[in-house]
Amino acid sequence: MSHTPHDLAEEFPQHAARIQALKADNAHFTKLCDQHHRINREIHRGETNVEPMGDVHLEDLKKERLALLDEIATFLK
Repeated sequence: MSHTPHDLAEEFPQHAARIQALKADNAHFTKLCDQHHRINREIHRGETNVEPMGDVHLEDLKKERLALLDEIATFLK
């Protein structure tokens, strides 16, 4: 279990400029990034027990975050 947030800049450090450009130009990409940020923070709060949650819910959130990362990665290719 990791207690470190997985921000997009940490996940894709080589694409930081591209992420900013896509956020400025692509509404769908911006929505994906916003969803990732929201879910990522919720996972972090659950892992650190700031907002305790069940293991199943936490795993579901992690799966959702992974799916978002996959979709974001397709934009960065």
